[in-house]
Amino acid sequence: MELKNKVVVVTGADGFIGSHLVEELVSLGADVRAMVYYNSFNSWGWLDTLSEEVKKKITVIPGDIRDTYGVKSLINGADIVFHLAALITIPFSYNSPNSYVDTNVSGTLNVLQACKEYSVSRVLITSTSEVYGTAKFVPITELHPKQPQSPYSATKIGADSLADSFYRSFDLPITIVRPFNTYGPRQSARAIIPTIITQLLNGYEKINLGDLTPTRDFVFVKDTVGGFIEIAKSESLIGQECNIATQSEISMKELAEELIKQINPKAQIISDFERIRPIKSEVFRLFGSNLKLIENTGWKQKYTFEMGIKETISWFSEKGNLVNYKSDKYNI
Repeated sequence: MELKNKVVVVTGADGFIGSHLVEELVSLGADVRAMVYYNSFNSWGWLDTLSEEVKKKITVIPGDIRDTYGVKSLINGADIVFHLAALITIPFSYNSPNSYVDTNVSGTLNVLQACKEYSVSRVLITSTSEVYGTAKFVPITELHPKQPQSPYSATKIGADSLADSFYRSFDLPITIVRPFNTYGPRQSARAIIPTIITQLLNGYEKINLGDLTPTRDFVFVKDTVGGFIEIAKSESLIGQECNIATQSEISMKELAEELIKQINPKAQIISDFERIRPIKSEVFRLFGSNLKLIENTGWKQKYTFEMGIKETISWFSEKGNLVNYKSDKYNI
């Protein structure tokens, strides 16, 4: 399915990946409805930072994914829905698991029911590589067992299962999109790469981090967005789960050392106990397979890790961006 002139809904449009996706959809000529989380400040999150030209071409709809009526109103008349809205941080899910169930499970159910009611032609449900837990084999394919190692991952497994059930029960044309560790400009402060970069750019010579042994498969945000777009076009992925991954891995220690080398070689890594997850909850290895994505779409990785990191550091180096991050705090 081509996206030009299609009515496309993006939930979670105010977030990191969502804002980049909105930009790309506008460039492709889609008629974008961007749902942002309602707040009394009238903030549109990262959409506020987009160019005026882009903002003029989108319809911004404040709301709450947990509100059934609001979601139905949002989706009525849509051709394609990209559902990205979610609570995503793992440490915060230890504190507030009920909120994760309400947002990630019940919110996804609202989206699925509305898409079914209005016969939406294509529905992409955003999952996460965290549903796999620590790798039992690599590269991790879509057939890898699901392991709920945090309340966050448990709710995403639940949401994925609901989406799968709507395909099997009602023939809703869903695809479960499973990005691995996306990074880049606008990423939230709770993630490892912004955590390291913002401490370094603010002159810290002691960089506070948690466990340095886990590995991750890092995907630059523009490649992740490219994956979403290509999956939306693919008829063969309807009713399927699909990874977006680079099929590579890097440890947290190697990552930190590379960023230190590029920004401030004098800095040292300090182990911060507060940042270490419970041993049975930590995901120690994520290394994803992208074979299914490549075989079923025209997706190609355009950014090497070195290219993506360079662009990410450049963005954070702009003072107008850096001031938005509290590098002296542990962001959960």
